[in-house]
Amino acid sequence: MTVSLLGATEIRRLAAELDVTPTKKLGQNFVVDANTVRKIVQAADVQPGERVVEIGPGLGSLTLAILETGASVTAVEIDHRLAERLPRTAAERGVPAGALTVVDADAMRVTELPGDPTVLVANLPYNVSVPVLLHFLETFLTLQRGVVMVQAEVAERLAAKPGSKIYGAPSVKAAWYGPWRLCGNVSRQVFWPVPNVDSLLVGFHRDPEPRGDEHERRRTFEIVDAAFNQRRKMLRQALSGLLGGSASASEILEAAGVAPTGRGEDLTVDDYHRIALAAR
Repeated sequence: MTVSLLGATEIRRLAAELDVTPTKKLGQNFVVDANTVRKIVQAADVQPGERVVEIGPGLGSLTLAILETGASVTAVEIDHRLAERLPRTAAERGVPAGALTVVDADAMRVTELPGDPTVLVANLPYNVSVPVLLHFLETFLTLQRGVVMVQAEVAERLAAKPGSKIYGAPSVKAAWYGPWRLCGNVSRQVFWPVPNVDSLLVGFHRDPEPRGDEHERRRTFEIVDAAFNQRRKMLRQALSGLLGGSASASEILEAAGVAPTGRGEDLTVDDYHRIALAAR
């Protein structure tokens, strides 16, 4: 049985049935274009038989495009109405029984997922996109790759390289898990309602081996936060409060092979990791 995707008419009908009014607070800009959801799935290279986790499936347009490939989906949805309706929508559109599992929960509070998904695909709102992505990468070690659609500013920051103007703490923290890349533009016109910001696709691949253990990750992220809280200051100043004063910070930075007079926005994630190791 072929899976049929949702169009603009069906999405508006579902929204009316559920009394769902898209809100900025929840970032509910529903994708109403079948070509766009297929583009996202293709960018993620979803294969038949894979288990995909989708965060915030909403009315199910992207969910159906993932399921169309023959993959199975674990969908995490915070809105109870949407979570309850999604399995019925999938069945009505030709999705085989057992291919979709819906988790009715706040993605930031989820610590277990059925099926051990290896791929992450999502359309994420601006206000939660980075925290949710970092939470899932930290919590679900089976996730090997993914593609998410986010506001252009967020995508560019996640994929930013050291020394660029938009490189920041989210760039470093995302890079802890592996490389990120921009992988496609998304027209504003494919959304309902039409947003007043641009969106991009950004993808990641997890590194084959972890960069460090959990203690090292936490310590590295503390140093990253301290460095970017004092942006454009010399590292020995920016990290002095965390590393026992300016003199101690200089010693630790030198031991890590990092210039004390350098700036946090010029360091790679590996530089930050070395500082964390030297600070132990």
